[in-house]
This record gives sequence, structure tokens and C-alpha cells, in this order.
Amino acid sequence: MKIASVLKGKGDFVATISPDSTVASLLATLAQYRIGAVVVSSDGQSMAGMASERDVARALTESGSVILDGPVSQIMSSIVATCALDASVEDVMVQMTELRVRHVPVIDEDVMVGIVSIGDVVKARIDFLEEERKSLLNYITS
Repeated sequence: MKIASVLKGKGDFVATISPDSTVASLLATLAQYRIGAVVVSSDGQSMAGMASERDVARALTESGSVILDGPVSQIMSSIVATCALDASVEDVMVQMTELRVRHVPVIDEDVMVGIVSIGDVVKARIDFLEEERKSLLNYITS
């Protein structure tokens, strides 16, 4: 199964936040959409980085609540793992595991076209395995 199929099922919405927005605003965005990370972007298409709940937790531990008034650019991860529409779900799962990331933006021709989470790829894999199980069961009983 390809990542394009995952996006077809879940949609292409990507929550973004400006690098100069406050960390408090980042937390409000995460809560609003009930998500764990957003893409940091000035224009909604290019990526400056990713900002997650983990980034906020680490910054709070290191610097205290003063970071809430600071810009997202100070806590974001600037190196972001990405994938293409034609990447396999299995390859993206491996990438997420090896890089210890939970969110991977999907890029097509240098433009961000979606984002997949670990939950999205695990669901896709489970759905695929369930269909395979049903096919095998049907084959055996037919």
C-alpha cells in the first residue's frame, strides 16, 4: 500500500503554524485540532520545521514557562523526515521507527500535500492485513 492511498482515506489537511507564532499559540493549535504536531511554515506549503508536544515538553523542562511567550522557531525541530506519495506504508513505518518520529509530511514535487502520523500508517497496515486475512480465509473455505 502506498502513502497516496492513506491520504486519500484521511484527507490532505495539514495544520501549520508560523515560525514567529508563540509556543502558547502552538499549544492552542494542537488542542484545537487534537493533534500531536504541526508543520512550521511561513506560507502553508514550504516547511521550516515541525513542532510537537515533545518539543514543548523538552523546552518547558529546560527553560520553564518563559518559553510559552517565545516563538515556535526556538523549540521546533528543523530537520524533518518526509516521504513521497509513492512511498510504501511499510517504508514509512521503518523510517518513523528508525528516526523516532511520529509525523511525516508528504511531499510531491517540492510541495507539501499532506501528513501521515504513526496512527495513520499503523491503521493502514492493520486494514491491509485484515483484508489479506479475509482473502486467505475465503480461499481456504471455498
